[in-house]
Amino acid sequence: MSIDTQLFEGKLIRLAPINHDRDPEVESRWTHDLTLMRSLSRQPAIPLSIAQMKKKYEATEKEVEESKRLFHFTIRGREDDRLLGFTRIEGIEWTHGTCSLKLAIGDPIERNKGYGSEAMALMLRYAFHELNLYRVSAVVGEDNPAGIRFFLRHGFVEEVRRRKSLLRDGQTYDLLYLGLLRDEWLAGKEKIHHD
Repeated sequence: MSIDTQLFEGKLIRLAPINHDRDPEVESRWTHDLTLMRSLSRQPAIPLSIAQMKKKYEATEKEVEESKRLFHFTIRGREDDRLLGFTRIEGIEWTHGTCSLKLAIGDPIERNKGYGSEAMALMLRYAFHELNLYRVSAVVGEDNPAGIRFFLRHGFVEEVRRRKSLLRDGQTYDLLYLGLLRDEWLAGKEKIHHD
């Protein structure tokens, strides 16, 4: 990676800190989307007010500062700076070079436009090059086939399937644990450059 390579900016988006003035209202609306909330957590979905979002942001920033095991970024449109989503590297185990990754584009109208893919590329480069981690993991419920396809398309492989681990709306689903190793990521990048 060249020193001139932009670490936090792509063609469509940029990774940025939380904007405490504008973001709480936008992300509060996203918490009313049951599908999005369920894809991000196995906890019960709950809509959050603007005030609750502000407290959540404060807690996130405090955890980033104190734990040194979390890196949280907003995903913003490069041209207009609008909030599109967020992404985070969490649960870092520095001794083992491992972490988990979450990524979400909040508004359904903004999905499938390449924002998520560009954010994923930036985050993987950040994890593997800047943080010098070796393994990135993600957990996705079987009830989220688009999420599974997204991670598989970016080189992740299914490693563990916990059968019937999610109970939603009276139906059970498997929970998939996906992983990507730095060597696999590098090999995938080389293949793209040589094809």
